Amino acid sequence: MATASGPDPKRAALDDALRRMVARDAGGLERFYDLLGGLVFGLSLKMLRSREEAEDLTQEVFLYLWKEAGRYDPSRGSPSAWAVTVTRSRAIDRLRSRESEARRMETIGAGSPGSAPDETGRDAERNEVASTVRSALLALPAEHRTMIELAYFEGLSQSQIAKRLGEPLGTIKSRARSALFRLRDALAGGRA
Repeated sequence: MATASGPDPKRAALDDALRRMVARDAGGLERFYDLLGGLVFGLSLKMLRSREEAEDLTQEVFLYLWKEAGRYDPSRGSPSAWAVTVTRSRAIDRLRSRESEARRMETIGAGSPGSAPDETGRDAERNEVASTVRSALLALPAEHRTMIELAYFEGLSQSQIAKRLGEPLGTIKSRARSALFRLRDALAGGRA
C-alpha cells in the first residue's frame, strides 16, 4: 500500500526482513517478529483462548516462517497476510487436535467394546461416576452449571469467565464458589 508520500514503510520493513530471512540472517527474523509478533500472538490468543498455547503457537509460526521464508510468494498476499494465514491454519489444527483428543478420551471413558475382562469393572465404575457427575451438573441451576462448564470443561480462568459473561469478577468468584459447594453437596447426596 502506498501513501501520498511514498511506499508504506511497514511493508518496506517487512519486505526487507523477509529478504534477510531468505539469506538466513537471524536479524531479519528478529525484525519480522518485531513487526508481526503482536498480530500473530493476538490472533493465536483469540483462537486458542490460552495464553500458554498462544505463546507456543506464536513460536511455532515464526519458526515455520523462518524455515519457509524462501517460499513466500508476494503475488499471493502481503507478508502480514502470509503470517496471519499460517497462524490461522496452525491454530485450527490445534483446535481440531483438541476436539479429537476430547472425543478419544470420551470414548475411553465410556469403555470400548474390546475392553479386556479385568478392565470391564473399571469401565463400569467410570461410567457410573461419569453418569453421577452429569446428573449432579444437570441438577445445578443454570448459572452454576455454566460456571463449572466454563472453568473445568473449557479451562477458562475466573477473569476470562467474567469477561465472557460480562459480569464483575467478584460476582464470578462468589458464583464459582457457590457452584462448587452445590456440586459437592449434590455429589455427596448421590452416594449411598
